[in-house]
This record gives sequence, structure tokens and C-alpha cells, in this order.
Amino acid sequence: MFKHEEQIMDHSKHMRLSSPELTANILDGATIYGPGDEKIGSVSHIHGTGAASMIVVDVGGFLGIGAKAVAIPLNQLEFMRGEDGDVHAVTNWTKDELKEMPEHRDP
Repeated sequence: MFKHEEQIMDHSKHMRLSSPELTANILDGATIYGPGDEKIGSVSHIHGTGAASMIVVDVGGFLGIGAKAVAIPLNQLEFMRGEDGDVHAVTNWTKDELKEMPEHRDP
């Protein structure tokens, strides 16, 4: 048997996105990482603009099926671009905490 070890992401080498970069075109589909650098969800879409924006995150499910959508204030996510150019975010929320949130439904 082989032991699988996950690499811890070194966010210190990633560039934080500036306010003008926080748009749906750039953020949609971005992976969200929790406090232990585990993948906890991905950006589904964005409501609002600027500091009042809510980021709708798909949590759980398998290959996007059965995922629960929850809304998180933009200021609780730190979006950055990795060395490979991919955009992702980190947060202090855990996957379990997000799963306990009320499900977001678009009007």
C-alpha cells in the first residue's frame, strides 16, 4: 500500500487579488480552502458588487451533484492567484460549518 500525503499549500507565494479583480468572470469556479488548507467548496456565483458582495459557494456533493449552495460575505474570503495562475480563496470557515448554514436560493 502507498501512503497518500497531501501537500500543504504555501499561500505566502500567492498574490492577493485587488478589488477590481473581484468579478464574476475571475471568481466563478474558484476553489475555496478551509483553515487546514482542505478543499471545502467552490464559487458558484456572486450577488452584489463591491464590499457588500455575497459569494455563493457550492459545498459537499460529488462532482457538483448534490452540492449545497450557501452565501458567504466577500470579506470572509481571501481571494488570491497561485503560482500557476489559478484563482482560489482561503477562509476560516470549515466544510462542516458551511454545511450547517441555511441553503442559499436565488430569488
